[in-house]
Amino acid sequence: MALIELQQVSKIYRKGRQEIPAVTDFDLTIQQGEFTVLAGPSGSGKTTVLNLMGGLDRPSHGSVMVDDRRLETLADGALADFRLQSIGFIFQAYNLIPVLTAEENAEFILLLQGVPEKERRRRVDDLFKKLGMDGLQQRRPNDLSGGQQQRVAIIRAMSAAPALIIADEPTANLDTKTSRNLLEIMQELNTSTGTTFVFSSHDPLVIEYASRVIGLKDGVLENDSRDCA
Repeated sequence: MALIELQQVSKIYRKGRQEIPAVTDFDLTIQQGEFTVLAGPSGSGKTTVLNLMGGLDRPSHGSVMVDDRRLETLADGALADFRLQSIGFIFQAYNLIPVLTAEENAEFILLLQGVPEKERRRRVDDLFKKLGMDGLQQRRPNDLSGGQQQRVAIIRAMSAAPALIIADEPTANLDTKTSRNLLEIMQELNTSTGTTFVFSSHDPLVIEYASRVIGLKDGVLENDSRDCA
């Protein structure tokens, strides 16, 4: 079953009078339960494709379908609600709230979803232990290293068990051991719950764990390991 379908999608950014194409006539289908990485050099369009899949940006042309919803047709409020309920995000910049503790940041999406406090704590504390963060729940982001902040962002995305998790360079700032542990946890969630994962990454370790590798170059699809299987 297709969870994501991009059909003839183009995204053009404007800088003054200049038009800058980020992706052009892009077609891609990702099935439910895939563990996929978008690979390619900087400027290849990886982050743009992730933002379109996640409803963080709208296409200039074409259609973006996620979980049977055409994202470009949704009003802003409906799109925000869809993201809250169905998509987990792991950003390079972490996007943690400085005045909240690590635990409060990790619980934030669950709080917005109305999950009871006891269940929020259970889910989040379990992931803190799995990611080697137990005991750091009450620290604020400024008291955590970059790698620790990245793990809090990952816990926040994973705790809500969404249908789709989108991760932009999820192993950035993590050492090899922590990266491998993280990828194994993600794989376990992918296998046990059918959660679909789509990453962008330069990291050979992420590419090693992925079941499908999609290569991008200059905003177009260059190769797809599924086509070569």
